[in-house]
Amino acid sequence: MEQVNVMHGPEASQMQPATSRQAYFMEQAFEMARKALDTGETPVGCVLVYEDQIVGSGMNDTNRSMNGTRHAEFLAIQEMLRKYPRSALHLTDLYVTVEPCVMCASALRQYRIRSVYFGCGNERFGGTGSILSLHSDLSIDPPYPVYGGLKHKEAIMLLRRFYIQENDKAPKPRPKKNRELNTKFDNDIESVDNTSVEK
Repeated sequence: MEQVNVMHGPEASQMQPATSRQAYFMEQAFEMARKALDTGETPVGCVLVYEDQIVGSGMNDTNRSMNGTRHAEFLAIQEMLRKYPRSALHLTDLYVTVEPCVMCASALRQYRIRSVYFGCGNERFGGTGSILSLHSDLSIDPPYPVYGGLKHKEAIMLLRRFYIQENDKAPKPRPKKNRELNTKFDNDIESVDNTSVEK
């Protein structure tokens, strides 16, 4: 059974089993991430869940739009707000394949999202624990709980599949050497084939 790591609150750093609903919603986020990868975008996808229903979904759109703010989380919120009042976000959970960046984590705090579930950490730009912990800063707005690690290996593999590609939008694309997809994880003899975890 998939596990989630509690990142905030009295149960912080404890692993808990994911429910079937959490696994379902995270899989919907992964569907969006796969679509992003298929269109040349960084494979980050998300869904917003309000009253046990998906009310918004998004995938990164920064490369196509040439707009660095078109992150999956913003697009999902934009979709949700077309049909629901902003106050509904207080009772909404976000499922996202990669830990929200600092910009998105801050926006989620301002929108007062109820909670966030993510796949893998974001060691370069993470705003909910990897770099900064904007979700738990008591000096601003109420904190929101964060649960990480749900399908983390699949999230990492999608990112690896993206980053071994050439960036044809770069001013002068540099050829990448050793274009081999690494399917191994540190301290782990398991490997991942495409997007499914072998156990």
